[in-house]
Amino acid sequence: MSKADRLDRLDSRRSALEADYKTMLLDALRKATAGKWGLFDHNGDRWTRAAIAPTVNELKEIGQEIDRARDILFMPPFELHQQFLASRGPVGPQAVGEPKQAQAWLDRLASAADNNDS
Repeated sequence: MSKADRLDRLDSRRSALEADYKTMLLDALRKATAGKWGLFDHNGDRWTRAAIAPTVNELKEIGQEIDRARDILFMPPFELHQQFLASRGPVGPQAVGEPKQAQAWLDRLASAADNNDS
């Protein structure tokens, strides 16, 4: 198999992983808008963190795999994953709650999808 074929397969795999990542993130965001806390780890509560850990860990693993593929393909890091990681962690007392933050993410992602469709 030629290098071009391997890179083409890697790019296809990267694209599929990005679609899987987005689907998983959208599902987690919908659950957060329904009141399931922990996705953004604002409270730092260990019980909440433990409950959401499988989802967050899988998102991190997929994001890392995407970034490795992007590095080989000379592409920038996966922006959606970088933004998600940056949005996690403690916040100030005036910050919106996780359900509202999740809704803002859903709105932003829907808007981005609408802009890509046009």
